[in-house]
Amino acid sequence: MKNSIVIIILVFTSAFTKVNAQNTQLLDTIYANDTKNVALFFPEPIRQGITGSDNFVFTYNREKEQYFGLLQAKPGKESNLLVVNRNGSIFSYIIRYKKQLSKLNYFIPLSNSIGNEKPIVTDSTLVESSEELVDNKTYYYQKFCSYLLERGLRFGYFTKRKSGVILSIENIVFDKEELYFVIQIKNNSTLDYDLNFLNLSIETRQKGKRKSLQRLYQEPMYKHNLPSKIKENEMARFVYVMPKFSLSNDRRAILELNEKNGERNIELKISHRYINNPN
Repeated sequence: MKNSIVIIILVFTSAFTKVNAQNTQLLDTIYANDTKNVALFFPEPIRQGITGSDNFVFTYNREKEQYFGLLQAKPGKESNLLVVNRNGSIFSYIIRYKKQLSKLNYFIPLSNSIGNEKPIVTDSTLVESSEELVDNKTYYYQKFCSYLLERGLRFGYFTKRKSGVILSIENIVFDKEELYFVIQIKNNSTLDYDLNFLNLSIETRQKGKRKSLQRLYQEPMYKHNLPSKIKENEMARFVYVMPKFSLSNDRRAILELNEKNGERNIELKISHRYINNPN
């Protein structure tokens, strides 16, 4: 009888330990100091943000909900940061002071949420609507592309024009495993520009007696705000997300703009130096 009771206790203890282990989630650590702002970008606007200690300050727009907040820290013990988004998603992080920072921007995906303050209803309507939601990676692309367009920074300005149509690359930004090409098309002509395609290719110069050029088309992972028409005297800005790549000295990138039912076609050449050294 005693042996049976001991076995039952051991079984329940083991099961309880497994449940606790499954429910325990290690929190990521974010470092900050008192000389720089560390920006945290969330998938939904911030409704509430709280730090556990006075030597950490998390500021965000309390009047008009925005997607980002700024974290600063003074020397002291580590603490924690709790953030609640507008949709009820909860994010929790360990925060520590660090004199030298290697990272100033955190783009936080929805998958980092530790839960939701509202109970999740698993009825058929919710299941159907969840199937229509964009996957997390595409959602991240949308938010980061919007951020790049709003920021409007330029590393240099590659421009090629033809018959009043101007094709430009404002910026090339590296993030995670992707390159983001911020592109602008300006139509200064008196005719609307109907876009047939805009392709990015890698051009290789073949060596030898018979020198030739070979192009390899690169498929974008995501296109943000790509227009089908640019009306006269208007401008369009959009982003191409490409898998990261680098180029040798004998290769370059070609951005090829083609007009539908027209001849205002433009090719913009991008040196390997700018592809290999993005922002």
